[in-house]
Amino acid sequence: MPRLTDAERSELLPALEGWALVEGRDALRKTFVFDDFNAAFGWMTRVALAAEAMNHHPEWFNVYNKVDVTLSTHDAKGLTRRDIELAQRMDRLAAGLTKE
Repeated sequence: MPRLTDAERSELLPALEGWALVEGRDALRKTFVFDDFNAAFGWMTRVALAAEAMNHHPEWFNVYNKVDVTLSTHDAKGLTRRDIELAQRMDRLAAGLTKE
């Protein structure tokens, strides 16, 4: 899968609310904050099922109600449409569950 072009980045990245580019790396990062551990872990489980179906797995770290996520396509050594799609799925699965 090819890395995102500059035109694709300009179009797709601004639409990802709360996601930021990782300094020094071609990757995206976002922290999701839930009401409690159960909500965070439940969300991670739903994301894991979606990620497995996509054969695209996030880097993530969970402590209590927070999940820090980093997305990058390792085979492409940077961001691809697959990262954008997984970020969008994560956001949809988190809708209504995260603290604003």
